Amino acid sequence: MIGIFGGSGFYSLLEGAKEKAVETPFGKTSSKITIGRIGNTDVAFMARHGTKHEYPPHKIPYKANVWAFKELGVERIISPTAVGSLKPKIKPGEFLVPNQFISFTQRDDSFYDGPEAEAKLGTKFGGTVHISPAEPYCPELIKIIVKEGRKMGLTVHNGGTLVVIQGPRFASSAESDFFRRNEWDVINMTSYPELILARELEMCYANIAIITDYDTGLKDNPNIKPVTIEEIVRVFRQNNEKIKKLILNIIPKLPKERNCICAKALEGARP
Repeated sequence: MIGIFGGSGFYSLLEGAKEKAVETPFGKTSSKITIGRIGNTDVAFMARHGTKHEYPPHKIPYKANVWAFKELGVERIISPTAVGSLKPKIKPGEFLVPNQFISFTQRDDSFYDGPEAEAKLGTKFGGTVHISPAEPYCPELIKIIVKEGRKMGLTVHNGGTLVVIQGPRFASSAESDFFRRNEWDVINMTSYPELILARELEMCYANIAIITDYDTGLKDNPNIKPVTIEEIVRVFRQNNEKIKKLILNIIPKLPKERNCICAKALEGARP
């Protein structure tokens, strides 16, 4: 099964769609999960922010969401997200598939919380686990997404570093300048800890990042203003059909067997 986090426009992708509420040890998920098919593949869809966009980035129940996907049998997660560009050459309306991240969040980011987790989740989650996110995004998924996007004629940047900030506020100009000086590529509020929680449960994870803005603007172009939520929504909606078509093209290309690092993330992770 494939899991998709995204906005409400993705419901239309699924054939024979039915809603399902999944109980988790971490409370309710952001929304009920819509389960259906794309071609011959079972797909589970969840509105990350809730069906009415009621959850701000720092209040999304990330652990419940990822756990619910695992309970349903999801092995791969595709996560479309809106991001701001930190480089002039990465332009609004284009796409980027990150291969690295930097987190400036303060969020509960592990299922493996020692004795407390063992009491709540069972012995598998007791003790200490140190997963490696040296390659945090699934390399198999990245390769397929980039290839299929470019076949569609989309401008897709292959790799890059995604900065994740706590939110719900946008970055200050000083923060954005700091990110640029470090030559990071795009900025977002929701990708972490989704990707790490998925890795802890040995699920593959990849972002399809749609560039919606230039964050705090461009110093050499005073006409480019700092990001607004109106601009993010406008550009994302303009590209919504492209993202949906891309996902439709990706899913049939996914190999049945996973031969990536994600599937064996817990091997050798315990002291």
